Amino acid sequence: MKSKQSLVMEPEAMSMIEKNDLKAREAKAIIQTYARQDVAIVRGSGVRVWDSDGKEYLDFVAGIAVNNVGHCHPTVARAIARQAERLIHTSNLYYTENQVLLAEELKALTGMDRAYFCNSGAESVEAALKLTRRATGKSKIVAAERAFHGRTLGALGITYKSVYREPFRPLNEAAFVPYNDVEALKAAVTSETGAVILEPVQGEAGVYVADAEYLRAARQICDDRGALLIFDEVQTGFGRTGKWFGKDHFGVKPDIMTLAKAMAGGLPIGAMLAAGSVSEIFQKGDHGSTFAGGPLICAGALACIQVIKEEKLVERSEEMGAYLKSQLAKLAARQIRGLGLMVGLDLDADCKSLVEKALAKGVLLNSTGEHTLRFVPPLVVEKEEIDRMVSVIEQSL
Repeated sequence: MKSKQSLVMEPEAMSMIEKNDLKAREAKAIIQTYARQDVAIVRGSGVRVWDSDGKEYLDFVAGIAVNNVGHCHPTVARAIARQAERLIHTSNLYYTENQVLLAEELKALTGMDRAYFCNSGAESVEAALKLTRRATGKSKIVAAERAFHGRTLGALGITYKSVYREPFRPLNEAAFVPYNDVEALKAAVTSETGAVILEPVQGEAGVYVADAEYLRAARQICDDRGALLIFDEVQTGFGRTGKWFGKDHFGVKPDIMTLAKAMAGGLPIGAMLAAGSVSEIFQKGDHGSTFAGGPLICAGALACIQVIKEEKLVERSEEMGAYLKSQLAKLAARQIRGLGLMVGLDLDADCKSLVEKALAKGVLLNSTGEHTLRFVPPLVVEKEEIDRMVSVIEQSL
């Protein structure tokens, strides 16, 4: 299937910024919390982006699993432009149609009962933690080793890497247990546990997939102990894994799920969804956000969902993911893991160096560890683009 997006770079659309000048200005004007790669990206279309010098790159990072429908998909761009001329923001003091339409879409897609909108993945996790406290009265959380749930104070307490948590202690820190270890989970969850939070696929850790038996056991353990089960689907949502959501591979329904990243084609949005009586716990005034679920953002999200449906990108993710794995197998990998177009590759190589070499050869890659690459390209990626990316890694090795 060919992407419906133009892959031609119009010269008049090029930014005239000078990269080194931009880097110098950035260092003086922006708080230095990001280790950026040495490239200034000015435009994107489909699976391709262009830098300030006009050089083209294949993007296998997709804004960290955000651009599922590709960069600047025309359907999404048109929906945003139309809405921008009509109504951009009103706050949540008033009713807006797009927010209700999006909530109804998410209910239908997820099988959950109600949605709360926010602006990011970390915020959706914060909302889940706050709802857990409101619903159960308990503050103790069980999370998995290698888990990443965000960098805000609540989410940070349930994110595994101590290097992230150490500078900001004291936190309400989770009890961390090995991923896919049912017995360890049983031992950790007690009557004092408010919730267990798990990623169906651990993305930031290097793409580790849950065992179906593990998630089913987690559901039963939570039921037995009176705890809630939260699925963090911030990275696994909207077709990324070859299903609409990661949970759909396992037949397990959580009490709460968190969404963000790919929901609106690159615009900032998050959502926390809840099921059953848990979805009725929050009362007016219990939580809120000025920008959350605004008409402009929701228009982008509705268009993004429309594109995923019309272009059958969920099915495409499964097909192209299988092809990606088959091609990566040519690289003498230690291990290849993943679902759909969310794939981790372990190599006997310095993967941070590989990322730099691939950048020089026109491919954007992401390293999640010294020997691990993570592939989360747009779901519109073509076989020849996968072939070129694999060839670049092969040359770089």
